[in-house]
Amino acid sequence: MKKIGMIGIGLMGHGIASNILRHGYTLSVFEHPGNQPLDELKKAGARPHRSAATLAADSEVVILCVTGSPQVEAVILAEDGLLKAIRPGMVVIDCSTALPSSTERVARAVQEAGGRFLDAPMTRTPKEAAEGRLNLLVGGDAELFDEVHPLLSAFAENITHVGPVGSGHRMKLVHNYVSLGSVALLAEAAACALRAGIAPEAFIEILAKGGGGGKALERITPYLLAGDGSGLEFAMANAQKDLSYYNSMAEQAGAVRDIGQAVLDTFTKAAAIGPDRLVPELVSILAPKQVRAPRDAAP
Repeated sequence: MKKIGMIGIGLMGHGIASNILRHGYTLSVFEHPGNQPLDELKKAGARPHRSAATLAADSEVVILCVTGSPQVEAVILAEDGLLKAIRPGMVVIDCSTALPSSTERVARAVQEAGGRFLDAPMTRTPKEAAEGRLNLLVGGDAELFDEVHPLLSAFAENITHVGPVGSGHRMKLVHNYVSLGSVALLAEAAACALRAGIAPEAFIEILAKGGGGGKALERITPYLLAGDGSGLEFAMANAQKDLSYYNSMAEQAGAVRDIGQAVLDTFTKAAAIGPDRLVPELVSILAPKQVRAPRDAAP
């Protein structure tokens, strides 16, 4: 399978697309306003399409990297969507973050049309996407997983087969709950520490040497020290969406979600204040005017 189509060339998708081209695959991309600039990809040989159906007709595998379940359903099930152009054996790989119940419905529609489906959500950041070092959590048929593994390896470093269709998205929601929940806990603690007069350097040093160390602290450290949110380039609105998906999944499973609901409430309030603000900025939303301005900012 060398003819790849891709829908969703955002911050993560752009890196995925670049690495697919770098590994010698033929790539078609869907042009729409939500994309990052496509100039570099086109120069590297990417072929633009104006509809999902024409892109599918030119592809053996179609990778989706869109915002969430509504967008996945629209791309696949709309009147001019992928479903109209699926051929026997064609593969759809959904790298979005989506509701597992929606994923299972979409997968059935693709399979009934003769196609094959994997959910393969990712973790890590746009930096690792550009480097071809994403983590993929894959749900679907094990033989299909093995078949497309070389393609997935073009843009991912760690690739785990989690189980049947929907399992990848279930694990992604659990992962993002733990990741964002950890950041929310640290952000609230940092806001309290800053209001209490504790220097951010002391807060970081003591937690890093004790029970608060880890990836979440590393990601908010640049923001605490210099107002730099690039340690976690993830918008508040996306965090709220992922946590709402997690809580819906937990509710459907009959799982306890007291903490999950509290984390969702925190990000819902933050997204109402600044939906496009980056997640590390949660500290200053909880403690306004306590975080230092970037060092290169004008006085």
